[in-house]
Amino acid sequence: MTEPLVAIDKKSKTPVYRQIYAQIREKISSGALQPGILLPSIRSLSAEIGAARNTVNDAYRQLQLEGFIVSRRGSGFRVVGLPSME
Repeated sequence: MTEPLVAIDKKSKTPVYRQIYAQIREKISSGALQPGILLPSIRSLSAEIGAARNTVNDAYRQLQLEGFIVSRRGSGFRVVGLPSME
């Protein structure tokens, strides 16, 4: 069995979407998630960690806004890498 992408703490004061966002962002920044890697679908990640789909969607949307991941309709979410600081 593989290790989950993220682990959430429902007792934490940090919102779940922020926990997901921060853990994925850290994995991208550290190189644990390389550019081109396909992230789990929103539905599958939400089921895996026991979070609402909207919560996972919010985390992915923030990562996308910051340039860490991209989405193409029907192709899922892919890691881009570290955003450029131009």
